Amino acid sequence: MSKKAENAANFLDRKTFSRNIEEFVFKHRMSYMDTIIHLCEVQGLEVEDIKKYLTVPILDNLEAEARQLNFLPKLNTLDVL
Repeated sequence: MSKKAENAANFLDRKTFSRNIEEFVFKHRMSYMDTIIHLCEVQGLEVEDIKKYLTVPILDNLEAEARQLNFLPKLNTLDVL
């Protein structure tokens, strides 16, 4: 079995990989972006290939981080007093 196949077998599905991301974020107090990049490097995966393994809550957290870092445009908000 190739190394990539072994690494893929470690998380097999969206639920397991996403759980690994969540645990790593809370345990090491890292951002979601940094955590995903780190886990991809450790497991020898391409960042572009893991989109299908990310759940909606993780994608939402990534989007929020990107907006906070000005990687994405800010959303219009209403100021409520």
